[in-house]
Amino acid sequence: MPNPTIKTDIALEAKKASRKKFEDVFARIRDELIENFVAENMPKDAIEWYRRSLDFNVPGGKLNRGMSVVDSVAILRGRPLSDDEYFKAALLGWCIELLQAFFLVSDDMMDQSITRRGQPCWYRLEGIGNIAINDSFMLEGAIYHLLKKHFRQESYYVDLLDLFQEITYKTEMGQLVDLITAPEDSVDLNKFSLDKHRFIVRYKTAYYSFYLPVALAMYMCHVPQSYVQAGKTIRPYSLANDILIPLGEYFQVQDDYLDYSGTPEQIGKIGTDIVDNKCSWCVNVALAHATPAQRAVLDENYGRKDSAKEAKVKALFAEIGIPKLYEAYEEDAYKRIIGLIETIPEQGDGSSVEGTVVKREVFKSFLDKIYKRTK
Repeated sequence: MPNPTIKTDIALEAKKASRKKFEDVFARIRDELIENFVAENMPKDAIEWYRRSLDFNVPGGKLNRGMSVVDSVAILRGRPLSDDEYFKAALLGWCIELLQAFFLVSDDMMDQSITRRGQPCWYRLEGIGNIAINDSFMLEGAIYHLLKKHFRQESYYVDLLDLFQEITYKTEMGQLVDLITAPEDSVDLNKFSLDKHRFIVRYKTAYYSFYLPVALAMYMCHVPQSYVQAGKTIRPYSLANDILIPLGEYFQVQDDYLDYSGTPEQIGKIGTDIVDNKCSWCVNVALAHATPAQRAVLDENYGRKDSAKEAKVKALFAEIGIPKLYEAYEEDAYKRIIGLIETIPEQGDGSSVEGTVVKREVFKSFLDKIYKRTK
């Protein structure tokens, strides 16, 4: 009988090796961006500034978004990738990580955050300050420089440009709604609702974190806009959107719930959504179920920088039954998403299209990574 510990160790080693291979591509991309600065005759201090910004802001996260492009391309191809295919898929992945860095550097300034990924936010480092605004613009600009250099000759180049621009705009729409709904210094729970929460998480998180990686992989693999399979007309990009946006919403609801229920040892941080006046799933569900007396407790205590008031809100969440309601939500979300995935015809059902078709495994791999996660 196989030893499960050995199997787990092998899986961890494979995951580490996969991450290392992906990280190695960043060094090449960073050097290309620096070479462009040199070619533009940028002063030495500007070159060093840009190098420091790239190294500090881009590679330090979980890299799930970027690595998902590589994973999705491999699933769609149905075979190991060539060196050139791997590099191009990884480059698209790093373009998402550059987009993420652009969002985080600017978001930290808007929120006046103190730390990010266990270290001071970029704008708080000595000598940075408001220059971080321009640094965030340059992180975004790097995306289009890299796409032009490596994909301009491809038939889907304009699709890549259109996709990045559209998703960026949608994410900024979500950020706007979030900022005006839940400012830290002005608590008004009348602005909150589950519909508002759904809009924010779909636009601010789901599009760039879930739809973007898969859509990029699909374009790289020449998945067409529509084809006939098993007697059905399949519109794969619309189908991917219909599956991945609810999946991204489910992911963010998990994050909101873990912020309330998880320990620092479990989730790697101290939950702050309650004291930061976040328009989270937990408070919106509480508002939907609260009696007038419970609503008064929320109005008096939510969004206050006070640990005693935070404790009152957490106690009220437990009283309302947020853990049970979350458990029911998670099971319903999983069944709904599985149902959507199963609308994709199985491989071998007969396709009239030549080339790559969308596969259930692409979406199932995302769902398996997050279902019942605890961190």
